[in-house]
Amino acid sequence: MSSTPSLPNRSHNNQTETSQAQRSDSPIGECPHADAEMKRVLKTTPLHMASDPSSGVITFWRHDPLHDVVRPMADHVIMTFPAEPVRFERRDGKVSVNGMTRPGTLTVIPAGSTSRWDIYQPLSVLQLYLPQATLDRVAHEAGTAASGELVERTAHPDPITSRLLLSAADALEGCAALDTLFRHQLTDLLATRLLAAHVGAPATFHPTIGGLAPKVLRRAIERLRSENNADLSLGALASEAGLSRFHFCRAFKESTGLSPHAWLRQYHLERAMMMLRDTDDAIVSIAAALGYSSQTAFAAAFRKLTGESPSDWRRRVR
Repeated sequence: MSSTPSLPNRSHNNQTETSQAQRSDSPIGECPHADAEMKRVLKTTPLHMASDPSSGVITFWRHDPLHDVVRPMADHVIMTFPAEPVRFERRDGKVSVNGMTRPGTLTVIPAGSTSRWDIYQPLSVLQLYLPQATLDRVAHEAGTAASGELVERTAHPDPITSRLLLSAADALEGCAALDTLFRHQLTDLLATRLLAAHVGAPATFHPTIGGLAPKVLRRAIERLRSENNADLSLGALASEAGLSRFHFCRAFKESTGLSPHAWLRQYHLERAMMMLRDTDDAIVSIAAALGYSSQTAFAAAFRKLTGESPSDWRRRVR
């Protein structure tokens, strides 16, 4: 199950929601983490991988046909797919589900469950490995009841969650601060969505009322603008504001109209434009000053937002 940096959604056609997951008797703590089990089953390595111990792991795979048992894992595995339809069969005990992967669908393998998979063609897939601790934290921060158990799904129609997960393919830009902040936001947003739509007793989330106090907002923006290697993770921003990650993200957007990641990306774009217009600095130096891993990564991110390369934009505005 794999992917490339611009994956269309993928999923399943009709009613391929499965039964209860077949649970292992092994404690979750004794099960391997999902990344290790997926490498064993898929017999390859992910094309792309973004890992954050505080939230989860996002991986992009392209694998060959598969005929194997996925053993119990310590993490929940959430999957969605690019567009090509691929025939599959998933068996849990006596229950068998046949279907085709389709855009806009979601597959959920709850932690500790096991099933037999037969996938008959090469397949691309984007996967999120989500620790139960992340679900519990988001549920607690949102003030909902206990998070409950995820329901097993197989190519279940859910275009909202599918689109959210696939957005990871286009948003990782090669800038550590931006990418970390994006992963934190995306993982928390996906956990919120899973709690609302894919647990036995779905949680209810109440909309945030009111934004950040002016002084708190000012401190958050000062940190985001900092050029002294300040910690720009969502956890650090929320902690300085005295809020949970869940509430900080929503209050920041209420105050600014943008999520923290979108605000920082816009700020980076404005700085890039200023440096391109008002200085003779080499583009590779501008990329490094903005925290990009390479000139290529900076140019790709700049083009995504403006439709032009940095050098073309500089020539046009001078």
